[in-house]
Amino acid sequence: MLKHVRVERNAAGKYAVAYVCKEPVNAMDAELWEELQQVLDEMEADKGVRALIFASGLKRDIFTAGNDLKELYGPLISEKSYRRFWGAQNTFLPRLYRSPLYTVAAIRGACPAGGCILSLMCDHRVQTAQGHIGLNEVALGIPVPRFWAQAFCRITGSAEGERLLGLGKMLSPRQALGLGLLHEVVEKDDLLEAALQAVRAALKLPDAGRVVTKQALRGNLAHAWENGWQEEVAPTVRMLQSPKVVAGMKANLERLSSKKKATAKAAPAARL
Repeated sequence: MLKHVRVERNAAGKYAVAYVCKEPVNAMDAELWEELQQVLDEMEADKGVRALIFASGLKRDIFTAGNDLKELYGPLISEKSYRRFWGAQNTFLPRLYRSPLYTVAAIRGACPAGGCILSLMCDHRVQTAQGHIGLNEVALGIPVPRFWAQAFCRITGSAEGERLLGLGKMLSPRQALGLGLLHEVVEKDDLLEAALQAVRAALKLPDAGRVVTKQALRGNLAHAWENGWQEEVAPTVRMLQSPKVVAGMKANLERLSSKKKATAKAAPAARL
C-alpha cells in the first residue's frame, strides 16, 4: 500500500503516471524514495507497461522541494538512519537512469535538488514555464553528491556544470532548456498532454533498440553509482554532524519553519 504515490494506468495499460502526493511540498524522505522504488519495480515487472511518467499530485506548483532537510540535519540523524535514507534514493536513481521503461518527468513549478536529479534520470523532461530547476545543495552549505554531479555535467558539459553546481544555481525553465536539462517548456495546462505526446511518440517505436542503446550510454555510470554510494555514508554523516554544517542547516530549517508559519497565518485572509 503506497502512502505518498498514486499510480494511474492508461486504459490500454501501456503506460502509467506516478503522481507524488506528499503534502505540503513533496519533501523526499526515506519512505518516499522507497515508495518510488516500489513503483518502478512494479511497472518494470508488468510486461504490458512500456512507459512511466512522474508528476506532482500536489495542489501547489511544486514537482518536489527536494530531500527532506530533517534527513540531513546532523542532530536528528545516525549512521543507521542516514544509510536507509541515502540507500533508498541512490538505489532508486541509478535504477531509474537505466530502466528499460521510457520515462518522462512532467515538472510543474519548483524542482530543486532531489526533484531535479529525479527528473534528470528520465528520458524526457518537460517543465511548466513558471518554475525553476537545479541542484542547489551548495547554497545550503552541503556538497552536491558526486554521482548526481556527474549525471548533471554529462548533460550540461563539464565547464558549465561545474560553474552552476559550484554556485548552487537554480535555473529558469528557459535557461534549463538551453542547456539540455529540459526538452520542452510548456504552459501549465499543457503539461500532462506534452508528457503523453512524448510517450506516444516513443511507443511508436519498438523497445528493444532504445533499451540496448540506453544501457550502452548509461550503464557504466549507473552501475558505478549502484556500487559506490555506500562508501559515502560514514564520511557524509560526519560532515553533516560537524558544527559548521549543523549551524547552517539549523538556520535553513528555522527559515523554512518561519515561512510555513507565515503562510498558515495568511491563509484565512486569503480565503476571504
